Amino acid sequence: MRAFAMTLGLKNDPDVIAKYKEFHRYVWPEVTSGLRSIGISKMKIFLLGSTMFMYLEAPDDFDLAADFARYQNSEKATEWDAMMRDFQERVPDADDGEWWAGMEEVFDIDWFPADA
Repeated sequence: MRAFAMTLGLKNDPDVIAKYKEFHRYVWPEVTSGLRSIGISKMKIFLLGSTMFMYLEAPDDFDLAADFARYQNSEKATEWDAMMRDFQERVPDADDGEWWAGMEEVFDIDWFPADA
């Protein structure tokens, strides 16, 4: 199993943030089934102010770019993502062309034995 961490900003407006959170409380079933269909077994989005952090888990052979491109073949997924982009903005450290910016893993408790 592979883990991925990504960050993205929301427009720093309380109404925008409230609407974004509301959409995610009632996410379309086609979105969640589409994400599961490409192998994502776990996905969580956390928010602090206007900064989001997304954590997801997928199989070892998961290819972030290729598998999300497959997900985007769904009309509902494309519609959802386009709608969500109205609320979002890139973080300053994102690479050119990168929307959700990948984050470097710098610590995992599992790197260290429990009885050390």
